[in-house]
Amino acid sequence: MVKPPVQSPPARDRSISLAQANLYTLAISVPLVAALAGVYFALSPNADFSPQGLRAWEGVVYLMCLIAGILVHEAIHGLAWAYFGRQPLKRIRFGFHAASLTPYAHALDPLPARAYRIGAILPSIVLGVLPFAVGTFLGSFSMALFGMLFVFAAGGDLLVMWLLRGVAGDALVQDHSSRAGCLVLDPP
Repeated sequence: MVKPPVQSPPARDRSISLAQANLYTLAISVPLVAALAGVYFALSPNADFSPQGLRAWEGVVYLMCLIAGILVHEAIHGLAWAYFGRQPLKRIRFGFHAASLTPYAHALDPLPARAYRIGAILPSIVLGVLPFAVGTFLGSFSMALFGMLFVFAAGGDLLVMWLLRGVAGDALVQDHSSRAGCLVLDPP
């Protein structure tokens, strides 16, 4: 007796084109950063934003921190997906998309939506919200700005969270191979 071929479970597409994602990401990120800036200015009305006294090497160090932060952002995605999705780290791919000049982390295997969401949101918290909160508390505009920039950078991640709204935490999701978002895998 010949066994029928194993078929992949049907999938629900929770993705959008990259062009749409860029527009929606701006629509999400700009108001969030504006709100954070408003909070900072309200809590630090006497903050000095002038670049006077800023040494060139400080600007270089800040730029290097931003570049490192971009790489750490992707590392947080991958490490969180591996840990919370109980996946071996070798099943997470890290790379650089030359056309858009962006690094990426990509889970090769389906993950529970809960684990995927945790991995999606953690960089915005670790690199965005926490530095912003500390910078605001300490009155450090450079630290608060770092946080605001990484909240802005996490706009695409927040968009994916929105695309996955209503998906059960134990449902399996798979990164879409060419679009922003995921495929939700239904059980066979």
